Amino acid sequence: MDKLKAVIREYGRWSVLEVFIDRIEAHIEIDFSHSLENAKALLETVGKEICTSNSVELGKTPSLNNVLKTAFSSMGYANSDLVNQVSSALATIGQQVGELRNEIGLTSHGKSLEEIKQRNNKVDLLTGAFLIDTIELVSVFLIRNFETKHQRTVRETLVCSLDSLKEEEFNESWDDSFGKFVMGDYSYPASEILFNVDKQAYLNEYKVFVEAEE
Repeated sequence: MDKLKAVIREYGRWSVLEVFIDRIEAHIEIDFSHSLENAKALLETVGKEICTSNSVELGKTPSLNNVLKTAFSSMGYANSDLVNQVSSALATIGQQVGELRNEIGLTSHGKSLEEIKQRNNKVDLLTGAFLIDTIELVSVFLIRNFETKHQRTVRETLVCSLDSLKEEEFNESWDDSFGKFVMGDYSYPASEILFNVDKQAYLNEYKVFVEAEE
């Protein structure tokens, strides 16, 4: 699951998903039902985290397809045929994963001894790999969309409020590092020059400063 691992390295908040990834990869050939259990849990965790971050209620026992569809919708996409198609596709994937998990999962609804022995025979290796790849791609799609929209929202909010922010600590730190620039009879602090010449650069440096302080 290299694609998902790369996304986790990029967005560290999702590092807890590595627990599921380790279990999925360790069992995919020897006990696919266990891998699928963890793949479902991974996908559900991604969807629920997005809904929670976007302050969207899911109810007490939402199905996986409802979690995925709601997570996508919570990211604020305008209603359109394409958006509805993507949302429905995610819901369908969630439904199929949930149903297959119920069918072959070792801990789902109790099984006879023979059913336990035969559970992994219902999915061949090629189909199993396809399912895990699909779950990985859906997870990457949701995480990247969420993070992109989240970062854009934060950036836009900061840009709109820069003029009213009292970022004195950052300004003092920046000025301590670079001092004042003298041009004849005129003298300007480095932070003031950066702010007025390149607001995006100022914003980037301000964010780095705030994150370091936190």
